[in-house]
Amino acid sequence: MSDPLDRPLPAAGDDSAPPEASRAEPDATPAAASAPPARPVRAIPVSLPMLAGVVALALVAVLAVWVDARRAQQAFRMEVAQRLAGVESSTQAAGKAQTQLATDLRDAQAKITLLEARLAESQTEQAALEALYRDLAPSRDEIALSEIEQVLLVANQQLQLAGNVTSALTALQLADAKLQRLDRPQFVALRRALSRDVDRLKAVPFVDVAGMSLKLDQALGVVDRLPLAMDERLPPPPPAKAAPADDESPWRRFLRELWNDVKQLIRIEVADRPAAPLVPMSQQYYLRENLKLRLLTARIALLARDDASFQADLAASDAWLRQYFDTRARPVQTLQATIRQLAGTLMPGEIPDLTRSLEALRVLRLAQDRGPGRANAAAPAAR
Repeated sequence: MSDPLDRPLPAAGDDSAPPEASRAEPDATPAAASAPPARPVRAIPVSLPMLAGVVALALVAVLAVWVDARRAQQAFRMEVAQRLAGVESSTQAAGKAQTQLATDLRDAQAKITLLEARLAESQTEQAALEALYRDLAPSRDEIALSEIEQVLLVANQQLQLAGNVTSALTALQLADAKLQRLDRPQFVALRRALSRDVDRLKAVPFVDVAGMSLKLDQALGVVDRLPLAMDERLPPPPPAKAAPADDESPWRRFLRELWNDVKQLIRIEVADRPAAPLVPMSQQYYLRENLKLRLLTARIALLARDDASFQADLAASDAWLRQYFDTRARPVQTLQATIRQLAGTLMPGEIPDLTRSLEALRVLRLAQDRGPGRANAAAPAAR
């Protein structure tokens, strides 16, 4: 805006002055006369360097403002970029999690569907089995006879294969107790056959096979430590005598030491048995292993109830002990006593079987399969 005071005043003789100015002049004269005189305004001289400095300062200020705005803009852009990157990574993670959840959900749905199908299949099979059981369920007597048959078969196998009289006797007593609880007249013939087989098993002499087998195992363990007959057994050294006196003459000391050396050179021993066979070091291992094999064979014969083989193996083992090992040693004597004790045990002869009880059971089952009216007729046939 331009100041009114800066406008040029019209000249006195200028006719082109506006009439308003001519009219205002008489009015302004009294005011000017009454107002105090104005101070003259001095013009500040402006030089070119000052003007250039002001312009430079203005440019520096503008440049500083622009740089600051640029930095703020860059910082804002970086912050926005970081936030956008964080949002993008969060979005990707959320997408992956959503994908995994969708996959797990599909797997779970598939598993649930499979379980439902298997549950329906099992329910169907259970219903079919229940229906089949209702159609084919045997009676209480048939179940008892089936159990007794299994027990008798197992007991007969124990007798034939292992000669286990105790287990067979226990099985027969268990079968007889079950029949006694049922208390059926058609089971009398079967109980009579079981009673006869029980009496026959009780007449068999008892042999502690487990204990004898354990003794043979212990004998096998001491074979490697048995001393051989060829090993020299020196007598224990004589007790040390008192030290000679210091005043002993030199020739007496010489004679005494000479006599001691002569006694060590010659040893007299009474031989009450033939000379022991010399077994080389390379053959001693095979001698002990052959003795172990004899004892193992005796154990197998014991488990098989083969009395002839059992006695032969024990006799051969005892002969080898007397021939090749030192019978004066305590371990050898203990092993010989064990072998003699085992050889003196009488093995049972022929072990009875359970053929009569099994035959009576088969006759009873056959009579029940034909009809309940013929069960009593099967009793005389079982006798």
